[in-house]
Amino acid sequence: MARTVITFGTFDVFHVGHLRIIERAASYGDRLVVGVSADALNKVKKDREPVFSERERMAIVGALEAVDEVFLEESLELKRHYIEQFGADVLVMGDDWAGRFDEMKDLCEVVYLPRTPAISTTALIEKIANG
Repeated sequence: MARTVITFGTFDVFHVGHLRIIERAASYGDRLVVGVSADALNKVKKDREPVFSERERMAIVGALEAVDEVFLEESLELKRHYIEQFGADVLVMGDDWAGRFDEMKDLCEVVYLPRTPAISTTALIEKIANG
């Protein structure tokens, strides 16, 4: 039986860390579904507008070979709904969220993957802004 993996992220200013976590998430199953944070959700989570719009970020993520389906994540509180909606067997998140979604273990396996060292969208944006 095919295993569906679900993961979530903003994926703004797409970089190799994003690519690695998506590819590693895909390795946990047969089908990868990715929730891309809505612009409004990103503003709440990170207190800034994303550089690229939700439409652009969804297009980038959806074009990746490892991604089977992409959707707009409109609320952190809807994780359980999204897991049920897409029939996910595994939830994969970066380890900066470690423990935050353990309550989903009644629905699916929950995996927290280490982030790529020394790579962050915020640091990239600051580096670009400061020349």
